[in-house]
Amino acid sequence: MKKKLALGIQSFVKLRQRNLFYIDKTHFIKDWWESEDEVTLITRPRRFGKTLMLDTVNTFFSPDFAGQSELFAGLKVWQDQQFRKLQGTIPVIFISFADVKGINYIETLEIIKTIIVDIYNTFLPKSNLNDFSETEKEQIAAVRQSMKAVTAQTALRHLARYLTRQYKTSPIILLDEYDTPFHAAWAHGYWDELVQFIRVFFNSTFKTNKWLERALITGITRISKESIFSDLNNLKVVSTTTNKYTDCFGFTENEVFSALTEYGLTAKAEVKKWYNGFIFGSQQDIYNPWSILSYLSEKHFAPFWGQTSSNALVGQLIGQAAEDIKQETSALLKGESILTTLDEQIVFSQLYTTPGAIWSFLMAAGYVKPLSFDLANNTYEITLTNYEVYRIFENLISCWFNQNGAYGKQFRQALMHDNLEDMNIFLQKIATSSFSFFDTSGAEPERFYHAFVLGLIVDLKGIYTITSNRESGYGRYDIIMFPLTTQAHAIIIEFKTLRSNNEKNLTATCNNALRQIHEKGYINSLLDKDVKSNNIYIYGFAFQGKKILITGGAYTAIDWDAL
Repeated sequence: MKKKLALGIQSFVKLRQRNLFYIDKTHFIKDWWESEDEVTLITRPRRFGKTLMLDTVNTFFSPDFAGQSELFAGLKVWQDQQFRKLQGTIPVIFISFADVKGINYIETLEIIKTIIVDIYNTFLPKSNLNDFSETEKEQIAAVRQSMKAVTAQTALRHLARYLTRQYKTSPIILLDEYDTPFHAAWAHGYWDELVQFIRVFFNSTFKTNKWLERALITGITRISKESIFSDLNNLKVVSTTTNKYTDCFGFTENEVFSALTEYGLTAKAEVKKWYNGFIFGSQQDIYNPWSILSYLSEKHFAPFWGQTSSNALVGQLIGQAAEDIKQETSALLKGESILTTLDEQIVFSQLYTTPGAIWSFLMAAGYVKPLSFDLANNTYEITLTNYEVYRIFENLISCWFNQNGAYGKQFRQALMHDNLEDMNIFLQKIATSSFSFFDTSGAEPERFYHAFVLGLIVDLKGIYTITSNRESGYGRYDIIMFPLTTQAHAIIIEFKTLRSNNEKNLTATCNNALRQIHEKGYINSLLDKDVKSNNIYIYGFAFQGKKILITGGAYTAIDWDAL
């Protein structure tokens, strides 16, 4: 009988005791333990089972679960007799930074203090301190909400010493979502303060802690070693490009297809299109667990992964990036790949200034994947991970370029109905409110405007096939919109910025754009598809900073001699 599906459960015990759908990844425990790595950092995209894996490790080793072998019966880790003996024998300190999202450093520090105090109260009830020395009692008493930063920084090392004495074996320390506080610190402007605290905290907990047995840290991104891991020369980093634990996070294709069969679903090709595409090391065909579980439950396709987060940081990164990043994003949305340099060690301060830094972040977060790479030159050919990510990016573009949704809709309606007055009014309103977020001063501003308008018209894809930068006649047109219904007309758009040396005003710039469409024969690609010339409308879009002018209309009605 197929097991009941449940979303969002990150408790291994609940999954097993309630006999819920579960894909066995417990071979990770054996692989990790046998690696002998003292401190391991594993980075994977969100919703890829990191928290569940740490909870599974905690359940396997912690004495709190000693004698509960039925939880692991039949699973991969239980096939090894030696590992059966380890179950329930090693104390585990399990910390999560998932909720450490303060809007300033003081608030963040208070949240971390609360986490540490809760851990102390779990392991060391204040009423049972008879076996501790007076100095130790003072140290324990000092761990309270009002403690100094230095007390919090060394608290887990002291706790590891106490647990080692109590259990006659040093503890394992698990830290989940270690990078969440850093994302918040970067967004709210207290990065340097947090780094100073965390660097000492990590050094005390993971480097100079002689009472540490092993440590396992998980997160989405690998923050640069210079920022917080500078003292951790015992750190083993397992990123998405590392050939280690490659099938332990996320679902493999065999696991997904078996689940589809179990639940009577047959759309394997469509599932592959939507949710496949993640690559961990040499392991191809990794699927997003959250999306697969959602599809198994809902039995329809949707960007489930995108619905678990606002994707605000991604939108902020690209929305405020240089013009070339927006152009590369446009290329990705057209199904193309781009060539870029990447550095897996994320330096947040460089996200807006260093070429490739944004794509490094987005690859770590799972939005793009490498098709090929040249490690010697640190260059990667990347593309969007899958169709689900395409839908997420498509929605982001709508947000970037439609700062006012009503204006965007009105502009599109005006474009389809050849209403020049409204086209000018509403595009100008959007530009006035939106261009402050973008850089229009680059060497090729037409490329910016091109991407800007493409973002506006993306919602018309069900009415038009939209192509850009293709050869036609004697040149390359900017945008052609081929109608998919008999009610719509074909549209050609050419973009130009005012050139002060040979154009007096935006009207002259528009006329030059229209003349180029005519002289270069851009309509030929439409005529070749049996579009009648009287059903072709052409427009010149002229820009000067935030000023916009659009002219044009029906191709056959334009007086070319008057231009």
